[in-house]
Amino acid sequence: MIRIVLVDDHPVVRAGLRALIDGQDDLCVVGEADGLERAVAVVGADRPDVVLMDLSLGAGKAGGAEITAAVRALDGAPEVLVLTTYDTESDILRALEAGARGYLLKDAPPDELFAGIRATARGDTVLAPSVAATLVRRTVPGAATITEREVEVLELLSRGLGNKELARELFVSEATVKSHLSHIYTKLGVDTRASAVAAAIERRIIRA
Repeated sequence: MIRIVLVDDHPVVRAGLRALIDGQDDLCVVGEADGLERAVAVVGADRPDVVLMDLSLGAGKAGGAEITAAVRALDGAPEVLVLTTYDTESDILRALEAGARGYLLKDAPPDELFAGIRATARGDTVLAPSVAATLVRRTVPGAATITEREVEVLELLSRGLGNKELARELFVSEATVKSHLSHIYTKLGVDTRASAVAAAIERRIIRA
């Protein structure tokens, strides 16, 4: 029996997932959580094989990537399978960097979700097709790949931060910020901050 903990801030979503998963002979939901502290406590107590992790858990709360890192740091850590609505590069990279084994989208059919949970429990990597395509694009030789640091800059740009604020947030000099911006403009084929943000959103590098 594969033991699963659900991490999602919507009770109705958790209830729906529990009903679906518990209908499988080899899958069982043993706990639920809606935030960081609860997730760590439940995983520590219930010792699941897989944690099914949402990424966006409400304003002012730790995100799924942060919770994934905390869960993966526990002794006897379970595997983490992200289940979210977001497939932007920034979300994917953060989740995988935090230790997630797989990344599926919430529009996946139930059979795909069940197969993903089973594969994750075995230690296999599970990726939604659009997620796999995003990662492949980053490895194409000669492609103008946006680095993780440049993704951070783009996200801060989308919040309207100026160069001084960017430097403060990133703990770098303003000259370094200008260098990052220059590289971003070249890679995206733009020449203004606003057009860089628009292009990044259109290409699903960052969220709208």
